[in-house]
Amino acid sequence: MKKLLLLTVAALWCTLTFAQAPKDTSYIRDHYTKMEKYITMRDGKKLFTSIYLPKDQSKKYPILMTRTPYTVSPYGENNYRKSLGQNSLLLEEGFIFVYQDVRGKWMSEGDYIDVRPNIDNKKGKQQVDESSDTYDTIDWMIKNLPNNNGKVGIEGISYPGFYSTASLPNAHPALKAVSPQAPVTDWFIGDDFHHNGALFIMDAFSFITSFGVPRPKPIIPAQFKTAIKFKYPDNYKFYLNLGALPNYKKHYFGDSVKFWNDMMAHPNYDSFWQDMNIRPHLKNLTPATMVVGGFFDAEDCFGALHVFDAIEKQNPAGHKNMLVMGPWFHGGWESVDIQHFGDQDFGSNTSKWFRENLELPFFKYYLKGEGELDLPKAAIFISGSNEWKKFSKWPPENSIEKTLYFQANGKLSFDAPTGGDSFDEYVSDPSSPVPYQDGVQSHRTREYMLDDQRFAGRRPDVKTYQTDTLTSDITLTGPVVADLFSSISTTDADYVVKLIDVFPDNYPNPTPNPKNVTMASYEMLVRGEIFRGKFRNSFEKPEPFIPGKVTEVKYNLPDVGHTFRKGHRIMIQVQNSWFPLADRNPQQFEDINQAKDSDFQKSTIRIYHDGQNKSSVKVTVLQ
Repeated sequence: MKKLLLLTVAALWCTLTFAQAPKDTSYIRDHYTKMEKYITMRDGKKLFTSIYLPKDQSKKYPILMTRTPYTVSPYGENNYRKSLGQNSLLLEEGFIFVYQDVRGKWMSEGDYIDVRPNIDNKKGKQQVDESSDTYDTIDWMIKNLPNNNGKVGIEGISYPGFYSTASLPNAHPALKAVSPQAPVTDWFIGDDFHHNGALFIMDAFSFITSFGVPRPKPIIPAQFKTAIKFKYPDNYKFYLNLGALPNYKKHYFGDSVKFWNDMMAHPNYDSFWQDMNIRPHLKNLTPATMVVGGFFDAEDCFGALHVFDAIEKQNPAGHKNMLVMGPWFHGGWESVDIQHFGDQDFGSNTSKWFRENLELPFFKYYLKGEGELDLPKAAIFISGSNEWKKFSKWPPENSIEKTLYFQANGKLSFDAPTGGDSFDEYVSDPSSPVPYQDGVQSHRTREYMLDDQRFAGRRPDVKTYQTDTLTSDITLTGPVVADLFSSISTTDADYVVKLIDVFPDNYPNPTPNPKNVTMASYEMLVRGEIFRGKFRNSFEKPEPFIPGKVTEVKYNLPDVGHTFRKGHRIMIQVQNSWFPLADRNPQQFEDINQAKDSDFQKSTIRIYHDGQNKSSVKVTVLQ
C-alpha cells in the first residue's frame, strides 16, 4: 500500500528531496565528487557514510551533515542524489555534504536502538550513544576530508531531527551550528507514538509495520522484503474492527517487531520512555542552535517547541539558540511553496521566506563566517493575520495569560462563571468514537491539524463553547492550557480539547474553489490535543477516577501563534475520543495495552462550568 508508511515516507521525503531542488543529478554531478566511506567508531563498529565534495578545490568548505535511519540512498559512488542539503540555496552556496546511516540501520554496522538513550558519563569505549557516534564521525571528517575548513553543521527533520539534537551534548569542538527540525523528542508525552499517554495508533501501526521490522544484516533498501503488508480503504472502519491493542500483535506483528512488544510492556512513563528523552541532557551546549517546527505538524510539533525550551532553560543566556515556527505540516518549511495548506491561504510563500531569511543566513554565518548575525530569538508566523513576527523571547515578553471560561448554554467568555451546579452531560461510547476528521480516509492525513470542525460539533458526544463575535483582533502567542472539571460514571476516560477559529457567516469562498469548500462559518482547528485521564496526577503512576466525583483534568496543549480576527469567534470543543488518530480508551482503569475487546464500555461524562468548578482554557494573549 503506497500510503501505509506515512511517517517513514514523510521523513524520507523531508530528508531526500524537495520540490525546490534540481529534478535530476546533472548539477550535482557537474559540481560534486561522491565518495563512500565506512567510518570506525570508538567501539570498532563502522558506519556507512556518503560524502559529496565540491569539485572546485580553490577554497575550503564547511561540512554539512545529516545522520538518518531512513537510508543515505542511492548507494554506489556513481549513483548521485537529486538534491544535497534540505535547502537548494545551501547546495548552490557550496558545502561538503555528508549523509550517514546511523548505527544498526541499512548499511551501517551495529545494533539499532530506537531513540537511543544518551549516556552522560561514559565508562570505556564500549559505551556509545548518538552523541559519541556523531563526535567520532566529525573527528574523522575533520582529519580526512580534503579542503574542509574545520567547521561542521548538522541538520535533520523528524527522526534525523532527533539525531541533530543528540549531537549537542558533549559536542565535538568543530561542531558549530545545529538545526534540529521537527525533532523526535518524547514518544510518550507529545511526539509521534503517544500524546499525553494516549497511543496514536495510526501513526504507530503504519510506521512500525516497516521501520520496526529488523534487518538480518547490513542491506540496501532494494533488499528489504520483510515489511508487514496491510491495506484498507477506510481507516476508521479498519481500526475499529481490529479492536483492542493485543489484536495487532495477534493478526499482524507476531513477535517480529521488538519495539511493539517493548511499547506494549511499558504502558506508563517509566524509565523505558524517560531514558529516550534527550531534553535533560541539553546542558552546557557549545554549537549555535536553530530549532524549527510547524504549528500544523501532525508528527513532531511538540518536539520543536520543547527542545527549544529545554535549551533555553538549561544553558547560559549567551548561548545562541533560536526558534522558528511557521504554518507548516511536517517538513513543509523545505517545500517549494507553502502559501496554502488545507483550506487556508497564508498570503505568501512562507517556506521560501524561511529558507532565504533564516536557514541560509544561519549556516553561512556559523560555518563560513559570512553575513551578519541579525536573527531573532524567535521567528514566528502568526496565522489568521498571516504575518511573520520576531520576538526577543518565546513566549513573547509583551504577552499576558488570560482565561477563557466555559459557560452554560455553550457560551465561552473571559469572565468567570458565578452560578452553581452547571454542567453538560453526554455519553461517550467506545463503539462509536468521535472521528478525528470528516469524511472517509485510507490513511492519516496531515490536513486534519487545521481542518473544518463543523462535522464534530454536530455529534451529541462533542460539547461546544464559543465566544460572542469578537469586536477586535485577539492574537495568541504561546502556551494553551486546558483545565477541565469533569465527572465520569466509570474509572477512566480520555479528554480531547480543541481550540477553533470560527469564521464569519459571510466569509467569502476562495477563488478558484476546486474543492467547493464553504468558508462561511468555517471552524478552523488551531490546536487540538488529547489527554489520557488516568495520568492527570502522574504519568508514572496512573490513578483511577472515582465514578461520579468531580475531578480536575489539567494539561498543556502545544503552543500556538494565531490571530482571531475581528468578526470571528473563538470556540472550544471537548470530546472523549479522537479516532483512529488515538486508540480508544476502554473507559475503565486498566492497562489498556493488554485490554480485551469485552472491556470497552460507555461512560456518562459531565463537564462542569459553575462558580466552584470553572472549566476553562488558559491562553497567552499578545499585547
